Amino acid sequence: MREYLLAMLIAAGVTYLVAGLARRFAYMFHAVALVRDRDVHTKPVPYFGGLAMLAGLAAAFLVARSLPWLGSFPVVRHDTVGVFLGVLVICGVGVLDDLLELGALAKLSGQMLAAGIVVLFGVRFYWIPLADRVVTLDPAMSIGMAVFVVLLCVNAINFMDGLDGLAAGVTAIGASAFFSYAYLLSAEQNLVRATTGSLIAVATVGICVGFLPHNVHKARMFMGDSGSMLLGLLLATSVISLTGQIDPSRVNPGGGVLVSAYLPLLLPFAVIALPFVDLVSAYVRRTRAGRLWFQADKQHLHHRMLSLGHSHGRAVLLLWLWSAVFAYGTVLIGVTGSPWMIAIVAAFVVVAAFLTWGTGRRPDPEDADGGAEAEEKVHG
Repeated sequence: MREYLLAMLIAAGVTYLVAGLARRFAYMFHAVALVRDRDVHTKPVPYFGGLAMLAGLAAAFLVARSLPWLGSFPVVRHDTVGVFLGVLVICGVGVLDDLLELGALAKLSGQMLAAGIVVLFGVRFYWIPLADRVVTLDPAMSIGMAVFVVLLCVNAINFMDGLDGLAAGVTAIGASAFFSYAYLLSAEQNLVRATTGSLIAVATVGICVGFLPHNVHKARMFMGDSGSMLLGLLLATSVISLTGQIDPSRVNPGGGVLVSAYLPLLLPFAVIALPFVDLVSAYVRRTRAGRLWFQADKQHLHHRMLSLGHSHGRAVLLLWLWSAVFAYGTVLIGVTGSPWMIAIVAAFVVVAAFLTWGTGRRPDPEDADGGAEAEEKVHG
């Protein structure tokens, strides 16, 4: 656990420090989010937060490889190389998009290339746990599922990136919940605790925490596509590397953690619950309207929160709360299997619903000033 915490702190510290330099580069190369009709922010804000996150991730992985415990596991060393190469590609595509406004097909191609690199390094699904058996996947299905999950997470996080601090906070909450599950699973079931998924998850939490001081309302810089796609890829690979590479047949359901055999299947969707709902609703909404699904609008979850009368900061906090309820609620119910825990999580759902729909007020003009990540960037 101490080495995981060290990796997280390194990621946070390096991201925080490099963000200022990345901000200068953004101004130098005119990578600035201008104000458009669908945007929530009212002043131009620089991009390139993703470059700071990339530096934090690189530092965390390098430190982890040199640690006596994490660095002693060849699978962790091998998988992190593949993940980082994929991150380099997708971050590069995001930087080009922040500079040149790439088309949807170009970005989709970059996302698939990054997913392919990760898969080539063996980070993919190998089996799926069901209630009564374990289904072994053939190579085509294994690769196809991994690429699909990568594309899903990358675009879901990008769609969520619409208010200052929203995407970074939601991702940090989801990644921390996933790390909690992965570590508890390994500890209580006597499995190897040094896993690629756990390392990626804590590094993701670290880079998000390090970036948030620069990105909370009113933001001094945006993560841009380079950051949102990077976070989506990290979430996807952490989920894939754990749920696809730990054999559930080795897990004892009576041991207290994996009460349900379906938990490894449910948890990835719980971790990205809000981004997933936002992505699916946008697809349905735009398709029904006869528009292409990647054409931007102002009907995302964060726009709806503002329309309910919540301030910018309050809307972000409420969406963080919903993310925590879904992610940690799923983990806690799966870990304990207790009816009391189900009741507690249900109570938090009621509280979150009341705070969302029962406490809205008229928007304050001051709340709109300086806000939000520039836009939902178009993805294929």
